[in-house]
Amino acid sequence: MLKRILRKVLGAFVILIGLLIVAYLLFNNFYPSLGGDVSKERRQVYEVSPQFKDGKFNNSKAVPKDLSFGETLDLAYKFFTTEVKNGRPKEDLEVLKLDSARVAAYKSQTRMVWFGHSSFLLQMEGKNILLDPMFGMVPAPHPWLGDERFNKEMPLDIEKLPQIDAVIFSHDHYDHLDYETILGIKDKVEHYFVPLGLGVHLEAWGISSDKITELDWWQEEELGDITLVCTPAQHFSGRKLNNGQSTLWGSWVVKSVSESIYFSGDSGYAPHFKEIGEKYGPFDLALMECGQYDKMWPDIHMMPEETAQAGLDVRAKKIMPIHWAGFKLALHDWKDPIIRVRKKAIELNVKVIAPRIGQEIMVADSLGTYPNWWKDL
Repeated sequence: MLKRILRKVLGAFVILIGLLIVAYLLFNNFYPSLGGDVSKERRQVYEVSPQFKDGKFNNSKAVPKDLSFGETLDLAYKFFTTEVKNGRPKEDLEVLKLDSARVAAYKSQTRMVWFGHSSFLLQMEGKNILLDPMFGMVPAPHPWLGDERFNKEMPLDIEKLPQIDAVIFSHDHYDHLDYETILGIKDKVEHYFVPLGLGVHLEAWGISSDKITELDWWQEEELGDITLVCTPAQHFSGRKLNNGQSTLWGSWVVKSVSESIYFSGDSGYAPHFKEIGEKYGPFDLALMECGQYDKMWPDIHMMPEETAQAGLDVRAKKIMPIHWAGFKLALHDWKDPIIRVRKKAIELNVKVIAPRIGQEIMVADSLGTYPNWWKDL
């Protein structure tokens, strides 16, 4: 009798595991937001890149460390069971709204508008450029798999965006590259500039390959009178459990004749910041990652104190902390990044600006001040 019950329980368990495996395979292979896969032929093309070794892209030093299955489960357990006091604002963040007609007509000096997290509209030399546009509500392949963003509204809805001359992506993680956003903007976009491999996702979502330029670190492209440079970062990539490091990650230099911007993307603190500063600095404005950090992953995201130092390394006249005030992707107080980076910046004599979401940022402005809008939230 007992053996019969055990056989039934074991049979039911095997069936359950089988169903879960089938569900995962179907989701992994057919759910569109996961993006594309780099083909064998495409990998062979990437073998000429100094960053591509042993069938995948690599950082200059061996990070991040590959976690064992047990370490992965332990990390996931800590993340989902640790209660974070003030991990997100008590209410949705207020957003300054933009007038779509004025945005479309703007042709004056270089300005930027922050859409929260790491997303920007840049208007430079008569061009409209989006940096890491992620306008979705949840940074995950499915809404059930993540927390909603801190701002429900956007400074400008997707359908009201002007025609976009270029979109620049730093890497393929969900809080930077969003399927629904791509579907919403693709009819407005002239061209995409991305690190090596990331084009496979865009192509999987219906973007023609002739509208995509993939760049390796230190490669340059011209966009009218603007120079775009894909520069190093210390991070990683992957949208599925089985395609980690199949696409490259990077930071970006955006330079006109009169102004220059550095966009860090996601990165741990490393020597590449000084190298970028020496080659392309000084910068009028550096958009520096500052958020979603933890001592469990110190090599792939900077602590706020490192963000301030990195701003000094790239020779920035002023820095703007990004990758915060958008999503809860780590175990720190949501205001911790801005408080700590400003404290360290005072010590290093680095100027920090912290505009509200939707607020105009004049890139060359050295006198503008911004209120501590987060203080009482």
